[in-house]
Amino acid sequence: MTTHRLPTPDADRTSRLREALLTAGFTADGLLELLGAPAYTALARNETVPALRATRGGSPLEALARLFLLQHPVPYRQALRALPVEECLADGWLLRDGEEVRSGVDVRPYGGPEGQDWWIVSDLGCAVGGAGGVPVPADQQDGGPPGTAGARPRAGGEDDAGLVLGVGGASTTLAGITVRTPVARALDLGTGSGIQALHAVGHARRVTATDVNPRALAFARLTLALSGAGEAEFRQGSLFEPVQSERFDLIVSNPPFVISPGARLTYRDGGMAGDELCRTLVERSAEHLTDGGYCQLLANWEHTGSADWRERLAAWVPSGCDAWIVQRDVQDVTEYAELWLRDAGDHRAGRERYAARYDAWLEEFERRGTKAVGFGWITLRRSGSESPSVTVDEWPHPVQQPLGEAVREHFARQDFLRRTDDAELLTTTLKLADGVLQEQVGPPGAEDPEHVVLRQEFGMRRAARVDTVGAGFAGVCDGTLSAGRILDAIAQLLGEDPVVLRDRMPESIRMLVGQGFLEPVEG
Repeated sequence: MTTHRLPTPDADRTSRLREALLTAGFTADGLLELLGAPAYTALARNETVPALRATRGGSPLEALARLFLLQHPVPYRQALRALPVEECLADGWLLRDGEEVRSGVDVRPYGGPEGQDWWIVSDLGCAVGGAGGVPVPADQQDGGPPGTAGARPRAGGEDDAGLVLGVGGASTTLAGITVRTPVARALDLGTGSGIQALHAVGHARRVTATDVNPRALAFARLTLALSGAGEAEFRQGSLFEPVQSERFDLIVSNPPFVISPGARLTYRDGGMAGDELCRTLVERSAEHLTDGGYCQLLANWEHTGSADWRERLAAWVPSGCDAWIVQRDVQDVTEYAELWLRDAGDHRAGRERYAARYDAWLEEFERRGTKAVGFGWITLRRSGSESPSVTVDEWPHPVQQPLGEAVREHFARQDFLRRTDDAELLTTTLKLADGVLQEQVGPPGAEDPEHVVLRQEFGMRRAARVDTVGAGFAGVCDGTLSAGRILDAIAQLLGEDPVVLRDRMPESIRMLVGQGFLEPVEG
């Protein structure tokens, strides 16, 4: 990897560069309008020809798209119409080759959650998700293997070790699931190019961003400066070392979670055996959380022949913490190895070298007894409860981002269920959540369905199979009658013993509340 001096985030000159980008329309929306959907989609597949064809006109926006999005040189005079070129050359944003200029770093437009125009700065050729920050394919936003969508293939050289990637499927997924309530202190552990810190400065009074890679800290500073966002404190170090005994209301981390036979690439390989790095993050997070604080991270975990993966991950959760663990995908060891070999560009490094590295991955998996690897999200909340709620879900289906509020509501429901016994539950008034639909499954023409499915249109978009009593109960919950009175009415309608029904139904009601199909009515 050929490197040069990274840009200098001088406040005044960076502000003028930001204004030039805005004036030209070098934003997520502006690029989508310029390129059109087909060229945009092609970028996510690492195909740049359609975008190059769409930027032949010579306008300021087309020049910026070629420079920063496509890493294509443009004539010096054309760049002058778009940028304060001499300042950009002096600060290192641009490099000059004769009568042409080229980008010194990767700069990608990124739309903030409230319509902000931000830019993510990273190493050249290392933005993931194609156009990075502009629309990422849906399967990579929240469902597929994190971190590789659209990564520009590299040659697999050892000098790639310190590469800093831009925004991609993993980072947008984490940003989408993060709880965004206002907090005093937030920690972005393993900040990379600074995407999570960029989000955090919008709702945290103080943000600390750490990374073991000093180059990543430099890029994160550039991302926040160019985006005109609030300030963060940057510290170098591994895991929780830079923050010692400090506590935070929110910890977010897109860590180097790849389970690999070595530590070649800092951005993805944590240097610990198996899924030890993710386990360590989870286990140590409690000592750095304030009461009620959240830790949210992406992770990979091993599936072995000797243990249920759900039990393994539940055992990671530290005492006094509630947890919600969601497995979004799982790959066998050959698929997993191939995924990350391509990510490193090893498929371009020659047949023998590729085969040797592939064999090393499989040898490590065989030694550890690893059969498959899961991908997903882990959210912890320091509740202090002596009877913590630990939910482990497998949900590979599409979800609706952002999910931060859905995550917060999940833990609020666990609090309600924990403090409410069955007798009190039957005195509670419930209502059907918005966007819940009912599906009846059975052969055509049958008088009664074989079973009923409740399905959520929003958020996690869960589906729950219930019997006809459960479906009828959910349908009547409109916030006016207690659960017990509804059950009594159903018992009378069906000719059943109301006492028996009251004894039988609390478990089903708890499931419907816990998964968000029913909501307690306060007051």
